[in-house]
Amino acid sequence: MDAAALVSFVGPTVWTVTSGVVSGITGDVGRRLAERMGRLARRAGDDGGAAALPTDDAGRAELTRRLCEGARASPEFARELEALVREARGLEAGVPARVVRPRMLPPGTAAFTDREAVRSTLEGFLAEHTGRTAPPVLLTGPGGIGKSATAVHLGHALEEHFPDGQLYADLLGGATATALSPAEVLGRFLERLGESARDIPPDEARRGDLFRDRMAGRRMLVLLDNAHSPAQVEPLLVAAPGTLTLVTSRHRLEGLVGRGARPIALGPLSADDSLRLLGRIAGPDRISGAAAESGARAVAARCGGIPLALCTTGARVAVREHLTWQTVDRQLGGGPGGLEGVRATVDEDVDPVRAVTEATYAELSERGARVYRLAAAWDWAEVTVPLAARAADLAEDEARALLAELAEVHLLEEVAEERYRYHDLVRRHARDRAEAADGPRAMAGAVRRVVTWYLGFAAEADLRVIPGRWRLGPAYARPAGVAADRDPELGRTALAALRRERHNLAAAVRAAEQYGFDDLVWQLCEALWGLHLRLGFHEQWVDTHLRGVEAARRCAEAFGDPRAEGRMLTQLGFAYLGQEKAAEAAEVLERAAAADERAGHHRGRASAIEARGLLSLKLWRYEDAERRFAQAQEVLGRIAPGEEGAADLPRALALLEAHRGRALCGQERWAEAAETLHGALTRFREVGDGYNTGRVYMSLGETRLDAGEAAIARVCLDRAVETMEKEGAALQLGYALELRAGCARALAEPAAEAADLALAAGVYEAAGDARSLARVRARAREVTQGPGTAG
Repeated sequence: MDAAALVSFVGPTVWTVTSGVVSGITGDVGRRLAERMGRLARRAGDDGGAAALPTDDAGRAELTRRLCEGARASPEFARELEALVREARGLEAGVPARVVRPRMLPPGTAAFTDREAVRSTLEGFLAEHTGRTAPPVLLTGPGGIGKSATAVHLGHALEEHFPDGQLYADLLGGATATALSPAEVLGRFLERLGESARDIPPDEARRGDLFRDRMAGRRMLVLLDNAHSPAQVEPLLVAAPGTLTLVTSRHRLEGLVGRGARPIALGPLSADDSLRLLGRIAGPDRISGAAAESGARAVAARCGGIPLALCTTGARVAVREHLTWQTVDRQLGGGPGGLEGVRATVDEDVDPVRAVTEATYAELSERGARVYRLAAAWDWAEVTVPLAARAADLAEDEARALLAELAEVHLLEEVAEERYRYHDLVRRHARDRAEAADGPRAMAGAVRRVVTWYLGFAAEADLRVIPGRWRLGPAYARPAGVAADRDPELGRTALAALRRERHNLAAAVRAAEQYGFDDLVWQLCEALWGLHLRLGFHEQWVDTHLRGVEAARRCAEAFGDPRAEGRMLTQLGFAYLGQEKAAEAAEVLERAAAADERAGHHRGRASAIEARGLLSLKLWRYEDAERRFAQAQEVLGRIAPGEEGAADLPRALALLEAHRGRALCGQERWAEAAETLHGALTRFREVGDGYNTGRVYMSLGETRLDAGEAAIARVCLDRAVETMEKEGAALQLGYALELRAGCARALAEPAAEAADLALAAGVYEAAGDARSLARVRARAREVTQGPGTAG
């Protein structure tokens, strides 16, 4: 192979393996390939073995040059490099082969009325752009005008135009604080398009690139509901012919229109359609007869043709058998018993939505009205039964019934089972009512009760997600009985619960910060460690922990826990690692170690130094990593029996030995690495940490395999497979089976290799990991058909 061909063979692999390795998005397979490449880079270097992971194109080009020179100089090096390149190409072969047709549109409403002109306009627009890239369509109009209902209705009505499916996201653009980031939406879309969560890049730009790649050649509808700004929408746009992006917003989004978006403004419903919608909600019998129809028309006029006002009014009439249209008309018109009180307490004109909302609110039970007001004291993403119960200081059973009452009269929308959401206009009314009826102190109390409940919820879940880790803060004292519960299934259930509540948990951090509950801010961040460590969500992680750092600092100044600042900084460092921001991670981890040293907190300082060592490990700076792990061990040695952190010492030392073993592997000091890993294995067995015991067996298998001791490696991996199967760790089990197949390959046992790959395929298929499934199937074809068949 000549020089140019060699570069073209190696170069793409250098980019594939090194990009994203800091965040671990390619999983154990990508991490192992990166470490093997790092060792080859050290051998090929002329600088005494030092080699740093390249993080830009120039660095990757230089690494490509060094690897190619090494291959030309040594046949053995060339064979190793060729094997690595072929395995790396297996990562690309792992792109899901199945066609995924997402159906994300929420159900439409049976009461939907009119908008035929909008449908006709959209059908003409689609016909005009047949076979061509269509610019986005923007539905605009004031709050309550029915933009979301219209967009969803059109999505279902025009389904035949989009045979490859529909993507939907509520961008929550009613306020800047609640608006979803483009990165968050891209992550959701990529998962629904078949990407494994661990293979989705952490940064917005690369997510956007991958999204556009996955959308190429598809005919799909992308509905972006409730957009806040052009900046929120632009990264989500695609240029695939046959795909339409439909955006709804109460803002004009001039930036999108300037770039070619087709605006369609929604206006009020006509008088006849307003009457028709009222009848569909209240029931056709309630508008039958001349007198009833006349009264309903008058009410429809009061509603101004705004669907939200019409639906709320119709629901109110539907649930009150004896309520007449004439009474409703009088209430909405400000006559006797009408809405003078609204004008007296709210400094704004009474629009139809507000008038209808006030009239409906006035008929709530006292406790229903209290839930309605106090659940709106903060911008929660969703209102759940426990949240409403704490906000209004009620029992959960009563809160459950009252939420159903509020949904029945359209003051809340049920978006999932026992999960509700305010329209932002309704939330504004509820908050105004809370300020008038309850006052700021009561609202602050409601927020604190909800935040405190979420802290307890998150702490208890976190104890199940990662039972053995050390923790900081009084929140962990209450659910102490949970700490001994190491059932993996309970851990998975707890992690799913944290994921389901994560938007409200992030809102709780912001609420606690706003109200000055600094002790709750940093404790919430601590309780979110298991969620973020296992599932990522790095953007939210950084946002919450930046707040946590400042809250912990303020607490320390006010005689709070001086250890909290270092803890928050260490966790923030891990968040930056997940975003591939190595420089930012290094900087905050140095600050963390300094903060813990000032606080005299040995356990925290050791964690900060350990995290800094892990960063060096990812960057191929193995000597530095080894030094930092040794320093962390020395700091842990200062903890006396009975002191804070002493109970966690066995597990902490075991983790450091496991890390140090990997650092020694990076330096190809195989015997020392194996001895160190055996020490970690003994410690993890002693503390009963099954998951990490299995991880160390896997590391031992990797070490022995890379040292050329495939038979011994297989013994280690037999134990890894047994342990991970017992722990229910599917992805780790699959990887252990892949490693064991590698041992069979090294021992020239194709039947054993094929058997382990088949087992791994079964594990990945059951776990829904399409990328890994495709990768091991490609490897299996190589075994049965020979090299060159994996693609």
